[in-house]
Amino acid sequence: MQYTLLIVLLPLISFIFLGLMDSKLKPKVAGIIGTSVLGIITALSYTAAFEYFTMHKIAGVYERLIPLHIEWVRFTEFLHIDLGILLDPISIMMLVVITTVSFMVNLYSTSYMHGEKGFQRYFAFLSLFTFSMLGLVIATNIFQMYIFWELVGVSSYLLIGFYYTKPSAVAAAKKAFIVTRFADLGFLVGILFLSFYTKTFDFGILTSGNPNVFASTVGVSFMGLSVMSWAMGLIFIGGAGKSAMFPLQIWLPDAMEGPTPVSALIHAATMVVAGVYLVARLFPVYEVYAPDVLHGIAYIGAFTSLFAAVIACVQTDIKRVLAFSTISQIGFMMVGLGVSGYGAHEGLGYMASMFHLFTHAMFKALLFLGAGSVIHAVHSNEMKDMGGLRKYMPITNYTFLIACLAIAGIYPFSGFFSKDEILAATFEFSPYLGGVMSIIAGLTAFYMFRLYYSIFWGKGHKHAHDHTPHESPLAMSIPLIFLAVVTIFAGFIPFGHFVTSDLANYDIHLDMTVAVMSVSIAIFSIGIATLMYRKESKIPNIMGKTFSHLHKSASNRFYIDEVYIFITKKIIFKNISTPIAWFDKHIIDATMDGFAGVTQWTSVKIKGFQSGQVQQYAYIFLLGTLIIAALVLFV
Repeated sequence: MQYTLLIVLLPLISFIFLGLMDSKLKPKVAGIIGTSVLGIITALSYTAAFEYFTMHKIAGVYERLIPLHIEWVRFTEFLHIDLGILLDPISIMMLVVITTVSFMVNLYSTSYMHGEKGFQRYFAFLSLFTFSMLGLVIATNIFQMYIFWELVGVSSYLLIGFYYTKPSAVAAAKKAFIVTRFADLGFLVGILFLSFYTKTFDFGILTSGNPNVFASTVGVSFMGLSVMSWAMGLIFIGGAGKSAMFPLQIWLPDAMEGPTPVSALIHAATMVVAGVYLVARLFPVYEVYAPDVLHGIAYIGAFTSLFAAVIACVQTDIKRVLAFSTISQIGFMMVGLGVSGYGAHEGLGYMASMFHLFTHAMFKALLFLGAGSVIHAVHSNEMKDMGGLRKYMPITNYTFLIACLAIAGIYPFSGFFSKDEILAATFEFSPYLGGVMSIIAGLTAFYMFRLYYSIFWGKGHKHAHDHTPHESPLAMSIPLIFLAVVTIFAGFIPFGHFVTSDLANYDIHLDMTVAVMSVSIAIFSIGIATLMYRKESKIPNIMGKTFSHLHKSASNRFYIDEVYIFITKKIIFKNISTPIAWFDKHIIDATMDGFAGVTQWTSVKIKGFQSGQVQQYAYIFLLGTLIIAALVLFV
């Protein structure tokens, strides 16, 4: 399967070509090139998936293939950094997800970004983003993953700040870059800890189950935690930053300042699922050598999911509702991984998490592209400028509704199957945590249909434009229809036959108790949203006044951004950075300036000794001779 190298290389070639040619190419040509390349690698990914899942299974277990392996840097006899391609169920699944969503986004963007300044640059950045994420998921070792991890960060910075003349976009890009850099520092330190004790970066060795690999970590602890807990906890911090887990979620809502198709790409298939993929890739290590960290991941995911769901219930910008929805759904995936290892099938949570990653990528891309279609029609992100759009935009209306039903967990849409498996695994781990996740699922159904009704139903409001809204062009509608079809049928894929924690088959069996309960909660929540938002109602205002403090806090994201600003400006900058700057200026710099001043003063005083006058030299020589003679005679 060496041809899989093309899946990674073609987007890189596209980025270099489009970046170098830039203004030399017509915008339409740049769009065709970028989209065509994505179409080719999507076809190659589907070919690779078909070949792998049909031809590379031995004794009921899928093989781990390495079609390419190059040693890059060698540190010691055992420790070296390699570059290569690793093909196993989760990397193959991610190739399909990334290329599918990226292709849909590129096709959609040819129309959505038409007429934008920097059109060619935009498609170059999309290719770089796709290359970075593909390189991340096929990495054979954790250091190769880290290299592409940082490239994903650079790509997101470029795309979020695409409108570089807009101050809010520049600020959002810097915020995303800085927050994730702090998280990535933890990731890097964790990699160094892990490689120091295991003497390897290789995923195959780390996840082989060979206890000798971790023999040197036995009995080594710090502050009551094993060295493996520290290493894997620090690695998870990197994943928490990329996947916007609390308290590192502050960058993601502001990332909506980028073009809407970029939001679809970041939220559906690339940046935010990187943390989930990281934990899944190292899952055997977490499960055996750091189970306490794995449980912590579950609780962090649950809190993040609840936190984001509550905020999503009161947001008025449609892209920010979807942004907090993404944070909440990523929390679901983290919970699935964190609770895996319990119950009748120990890998249920792992399989469910990967299944939800797959289904969520499709319907979340559909939601963002649908939101882009709406914004394209009304030229506003705010719900107050929308309403009644189902009459003017039937394709967007129906496809958006399908995505809302899927994320709400309504049968038979794909989100029902994947979310139900996560809930079943969570209930096996802890009934209390399962109850919390069920409540979050209900909130999800509520805020998504609040969003749906606010956009497409009601009498409609005075729009922020002078023309009648209309359906999007074909280049934008085709991705919506395709993703809607996938969202309808993806739940029936026997996902457990392809992706499991032990590479063996698992037949999905619905837990009817959990399924009936989750669907009932979802229907109840949708009913409340219907009552409150399908038609104009005073209930939202009454609820907002009744719970004014909660409503205000949630509207302001519970003031987490303000807390960060207070800590950085009032504590770090004022009480730490300012004294350090004063010490640097008045002590360090003043001392060096003092040395320079003394040296200069001395040089001025003694420079007369180098006057070049022979008479003066003779006088000084004679005086010196007399002084020496006097000392010899009288001392």
